Amino acid sequence: MSRHLFTTDFEINASTKMLYPYLSTASGLSQWLADDVTINEDKVFNFIWDEEDHKARMVSHRNNHYVKFEFLPETEDDAEDPAYFELRLELNELTQSVFIKITDYSDMDDNEELFDLWHSLVENLKETVGG
Repeated sequence: MSRHLFTTDFEINASTKMLYPYLSTASGLSQWLADDVTINEDKVFNFIWDEEDHKARMVSHRNNHYVKFEFLPETEDDAEDPAYFELRLELNELTQSVFIKITDYSDMDDNEELFDLWHSLVENLKETVGG
């Protein structure tokens, strides 16, 4: 099965410094992105959605800017072309607005469904941070 690249962004009324812990820590992510998120001693994040475990590593990050999580391979195809998502905080210098840019590289190929999913998740984040 081939992967599909989806990107979108949403404005959020909060500073990048305030938002970053919600994107980069297990406790922060569990408040809005998944049913629960844990991290083990090997720094593998376990995202739990609908009682299913999805293990990922934070493969890159920059404080107060972005995080990228790559899902651990379950098959040979996954190892060659791993699914990932990236959450990037961008500041519009002119308006001082903060946007969260989402890149989702996964098996889901319905852009409308992906937009609705991420919109709902970002709304959870906005409620959590008051933005």
